[in-house]
Amino acid sequence: MSHAPLTPECRDHADALIAWILGDARLIADPNQILTELCERMMEAGVPVDRATSAIRVLNSENLAVARVWERGAGATEAILPYGVEEAKMLTRTPFSAAHDTGEWVNLWIPDTPDEAFGIVPDLRAEGFQHYVCVPVTFINGMENAFSFVTKSPQGFSEDDFGLIRTTMPAVAALMEILAIHRIMNEVVRLYVGDEPRRMILAGDVHRGEVTRIQSAILFADMRGFTSLSMNLEAEQVTDLLNRYYDCVVPHVEAAGGEVLKFIGDGVLAVFRSLEGEEEPCLRSLRAARASLDAVDAANGAGGDAIGFAVGIGLHLGEAAYGNVGSGQRLDFTVIGRDVNIASRIADMCGRLEQRLLVSSAFAGTLSDEVFQDLGAFELKGVSEQHRIYAAQQASV
Repeated sequence: MSHAPLTPECRDHADALIAWILGDARLIADPNQILTELCERMMEAGVPVDRATSAIRVLNSENLAVARVWERGAGATEAILPYGVEEAKMLTRTPFSAAHDTGEWVNLWIPDTPDEAFGIVPDLRAEGFQHYVCVPVTFINGMENAFSFVTKSPQGFSEDDFGLIRTTMPAVAALMEILAIHRIMNEVVRLYVGDEPRRMILAGDVHRGEVTRIQSAILFADMRGFTSLSMNLEAEQVTDLLNRYYDCVVPHVEAAGGEVLKFIGDGVLAVFRSLEGEEEPCLRSLRAARASLDAVDAANGAGGDAIGFAVGIGLHLGEAAYGNVGSGQRLDFTVIGRDVNIASRIADMCGRLEQRLLVSSAFAGTLSDEVFQDLGAFELKGVSEQHRIYAAQQASV
């Protein structure tokens, strides 16, 4: 890689580009727009870039990396690389991986590069590209990322082009890291506490004792007999069982506009915010509960060696409260309140009453078009007064 001194004109272009990267670009919310403007400004500086790609690792339970591709005249698009063994193997056969293995830029003159060098070479040659360069970028936390530039210019990238790219890449890397850390912080916090708590925490709600209340339909799902079932299983089997159970509940909660706030052992606590009165969140939570139970039936009927399980769901209409509890520098953002406890205790009653879906009187009274079976008034553990409990039709064992 050449390290010839920059010409005065190239230095001026590089200085202007760095000023934009560390200035106005830092305030642009859309990474695709940043990549587009970066490439357009490089073109204005004389760099004949026809395609540019960034690959950024992400901390996400389902995805491995996010790639953005800019094409001259077409703008930038985003693609997500899902997490998996095959996808991880794909990254080991790319210039991105080679750049990090050697710590050097990968510089390919496409007409002279054999097809077997990298999987992308035949495609680049077929599309008429001449010169390809890949730049490794390592973040302070050790995450390996990369940028690539490719041109169709018959002369390829010149010494000045390389000089401008080399001079501006530290600023580009710094901006990439700022955006990636912001995204990682959002994704990791959301991953562990849910979307609404994520927004509150990142907005500064991190002091012990702060409480926020919301009116909502509250769903509590519980795997029946989990303790006795798990006593005879290996840790890996318990983990698989819980994940299969969560897969039956969580997607349907989210599809109905609900939000899972907490995994409590084998319990799932979710809320459906009241957006248009009380009936609307109750309808959505009831739809999610029924779909979840259908998914449980499907999972148990799939056959194979998978362990079967039963689920009870309690629904209640009331107030959920978010609160910070803990001591010193260690806090837990949790969900508390009398109505949350009632929803949990109603779910506990599913086994005793041999029902799969039970609702409170406050919930049942909101849905005039639904028919619920009145099972009577019961004492709920830890709740002072009795509560009438109703069973939803087509949800009994």
